[in-house]
Amino acid sequence: MFRILFDSPEIPGNTGAAIRLAALTGAELHLVEPLGFDLTEARLRRAGLDYHDLAVMTVHPDRETAWAALMPARVFAFTAEGTRAHSDIAYKPGDVLMFGRESVGLSAAAKADPHVTELVRIPMLPGRRSLNLTNAASIAVYEAWRQHGFAGAALTR
Repeated sequence: MFRILFDSPEIPGNTGAAIRLAALTGAELHLVEPLGFDLTEARLRRAGLDYHDLAVMTVHPDRETAWAALMPARVFAFTAEGTRAHSDIAYKPGDVLMFGRESVGLSAAAKADPHVTELVRIPMLPGRRSLNLTNAASIAVYEAWRQHGFAGAALTR
């Protein structure tokens, strides 16, 4: 399945929602410290509700430790500076979908990291600031999963 990487997330509710996203789609969630919150924070637990036990989540002390656990893989860094739209990528299981912190996005160092395969953008109207972190991750994960026929999902009619 696909892997979501949040590089230094700041808002517990976003990470809680990402835990739910991971549980519902089968994606893995990887968090790179420093985190802007404590993982036991009530807002995180409330947003993730009872999905914590259903999600695969790993916390890494730094990006290099995350790479050691995630490689080999293609890494798509989501940023407004991306050169291709998220829907133009042919995703493969095991791909890493990387997102930056809520306040500033991915750092210049993260975008230039040699592990990054490509900078990717989610189209938006001009003059708008950005999508919510977990909304952006949801768009990317569902596009990747859609391309693989929602493998493992129980689709009902």
